[in-house]
Amino acid sequence: MQWATLLQGAVIGGVTWFLWKFFRHLLFKSPLDNIPGPRSDGFLYGNLMQLLDRHAAPMYDHLTDTYRGIFRLSAPLGHRTLYVYDPVALHAILLKDQHIYEEAGWLVKANHVQFGPGLFATLGERHKKQRKLLNPCFSIAHMRRMIPIFTDIGHKLQTGIEDRVRGREGTVEVDVLSWMTRTALELIGQAGLGYSFDPLVADSADEFAAAIKMLQPAIFDIHLLHRLLPHLPEWGSPWLRRKVVELFPHKGVQRVREIVDTLHQRSIGIYEERKRALLLGEEARSHKLGEGKDLMSILLRANMEASEEDKLPEEELVGQVSSFIFAAMDTTSNALAMTLHLLAQHPDVQDKLRQEVLEASNGEDLDYDTLVGLPYLDAVCRETLRMHTPVGLVVRESRQDVMLPLSESIIGVDGTKMHEIFVPKDTTLFIGILSCNRNKAIWGEDALKWKPERWLSPLPESVTKAKIPGIYSHLMTFIGGGRSCIGFKFSQLEMKVILYLLLVKFTFTLSEKPIMWNVSGVRYPTVGEDTKPSLPLRVSLYRPVSPSA
Repeated sequence: MQWATLLQGAVIGGVTWFLWKFFRHLLFKSPLDNIPGPRSDGFLYGNLMQLLDRHAAPMYDHLTDTYRGIFRLSAPLGHRTLYVYDPVALHAILLKDQHIYEEAGWLVKANHVQFGPGLFATLGERHKKQRKLLNPCFSIAHMRRMIPIFTDIGHKLQTGIEDRVRGREGTVEVDVLSWMTRTALELIGQAGLGYSFDPLVADSADEFAAAIKMLQPAIFDIHLLHRLLPHLPEWGSPWLRRKVVELFPHKGVQRVREIVDTLHQRSIGIYEERKRALLLGEEARSHKLGEGKDLMSILLRANMEASEEDKLPEEELVGQVSSFIFAAMDTTSNALAMTLHLLAQHPDVQDKLRQEVLEASNGEDLDYDTLVGLPYLDAVCRETLRMHTPVGLVVRESRQDVMLPLSESIIGVDGTKMHEIFVPKDTTLFIGILSCNRNKAIWGEDALKWKPERWLSPLPESVTKAKIPGIYSHLMTFIGGGRSCIGFKFSQLEMKVILYLLLVKFTFTLSEKPIMWNVSGVRYPTVGEDTKPSLPLRVSLYRPVSPSA
């Protein structure tokens, strides 16, 4: 009887806690109710399904044009959230008050389940400790040493594509996204981990690459469950938690589990291999792939030499492997694919860029200084990363009540003019990366036009005076602050090496198939309504026109 009473009390207490945590907002009016925003699509989902629809890109542009830097969104079950792209507000969120606006708790837990306790899955001092050890790995000095590795992989890519187009009449249809995915995986594999995933000669992509490519679309398909499942680690033993996920009757959940399992198993294998290589000594390492200059080897050596208080435990080092692979592969491959798609749409830009790299290379491989000094290549990359950033938004949560300043006032629903907004504790904020990069108030009326030439002359005052808090070229693409993209220089270098090596060898034109770029955690292309990521373009060998022709 006593046990029954205790159990009844526990159930009542649990239900009460659940109802209070997830529904107390319905009992009180929120100051966010006075912030203008689009009409909710219903109590159950709010605006969420509109935002997560893979065809939602026009909606984001419409909202960016309609509101002035910030607006309210309705989240599931009546919760209120904010969508922010005002530069002063972004500065407060990402820099000035970044200790208040932390990564969303549910997302940190989800990242821990998917990647282990790496950079994506840690907060506060633990995150700073990891970043402190990782920062030197991405220095300019180390980036210079990456050029030979990048160039060697780029030549293998040239050979792989050339084998498929040589001797063929006219142009050949090639799935550019598949090749860019394989290349990006091999780049982070060799330069980041001292490991080769794909020699770039087989007709099909590595299964591991295909699995990683499907992770973000798979997660988007189970977004609501994705927000709930990370709470499982708080319940029961690891064996029980694993069993619950395995038995969960949902095809999407099982697909994500398979991808995460593949990523984790391969990450452990790579880590163990790098650790063994490190113990072999300098001479033996010089004969290994990457010659011990890869980022993981640098990190392991730094960790060995660090003081006890700065050392990272083994599970966090393994977590970096998963994080490196995911972050570097999907974003870079999609950015490269987008750039090639844009060059196919704008043959005049493609011709001009090819001429620049041909003159600079003169038949030889480009060194670091020459490569980063090419103005039009730099302009094409910057404009692509402005207009078509792979990651359109990131999420933050307020850890306490706070006032959020604005660069210009907004008019509330009740007609009140507001220069700052009261943000209650536990408010979710979407950081509108793409909206800030395309904001006409900052970038001008041609903000929605892909125009590399804008970077060849001084940027307008509206851009320079906005003081956008991004770490890269007045853009929010790699965000800013303590959680900015640590590998943005690595990514830029990859893009430039691969683009110049492709353009000196091939021409790219559009195929007859309709291409759609889909909204997701990382934007991806498909052929029409198909769900499989793909970007077919017509490719042919570049044949210079003879001066006498």
